[in-house]
Amino acid sequence: MRPLLALLLTALFPLAALASLTDSELAHIGRRVWINECDGTVSGLTSWNEGEQFASLGIGHFIWYPAGQPGPFEESFPLLVQFFEAHGHPVPSWMRGPCPWNSRADFMAAQDSPRMSSLREMLAGTVPLQARFLSQRMHDALPKMLAAIPPGEAEKVRENYTRLASTAAGTFALIDYVNFKGEGTLATERYNGQGWGLLQVLQAMPTTGPATREFSRAAMAMLARRVRNSPPQRHEERWLQGWDNRVAQYDE
Repeated sequence: MRPLLALLLTALFPLAALASLTDSELAHIGRRVWINECDGTVSGLTSWNEGEQFASLGIGHFIWYPAGQPGPFEESFPLLVQFFEAHGHPVPSWMRGPCPWNSRADFMAAQDSPRMSSLREMLAGTVPLQARFLSQRMHDALPKMLAAIPPGEAEKVRENYTRLASTAAGTFALIDYVNFKGEGTLATERYNGQGWGLLQVLQAMPTTGPATREFSRAAMAMLARRVRNSPPQRHEERWLQGWDNRVAQYDE
């Protein structure tokens, strides 16, 4: 296993750019993620997609599971709530527990309820703070990824991460993709043993050539592999074109 000190030094080096992100830059990133996830609409801040077992909330469509219904994907909305409270933003007590709607039908029936309205209002008013949460997730991703792979594979991941984090476009690509498809470190977020998260994209892209272009191409390849490996009943091929359109913008 990689020594802890070396791991921390490796993880901290490329994050100087993150620490210098201004509020206006974070607001711009937040707006772009919001457009990617829900077309920049307030109504899209509270969603529950057909075929899913969870609500998707906020600019990043953070996952919130109902009580007793855990799923394979990392639950991120409770982490966002904790982040809000740690940064002095009050959150109603009912948002600290599991999702109060037990199914998509319940969720859709409650679109005009006081709880849904207050949730939507809070999410619409905290876009920069949500963007800061996303940047923190990018910050935390590198040590998680390096700890999940053999030392011999770590250098390539670190190098590609650093190349991307050194530019504004690359930083956005990292922030958007890790929110979009996760770090790639969870065994539950894999089909046939193969993942599609940030780790797998950084492993798949070369260390030469324009970083954002190679990242975009590698992301498309990993998402196509996910669809090929996905359970047929999920019909994930219906989402692939939209996913490709999203990661294609990283090279613009």
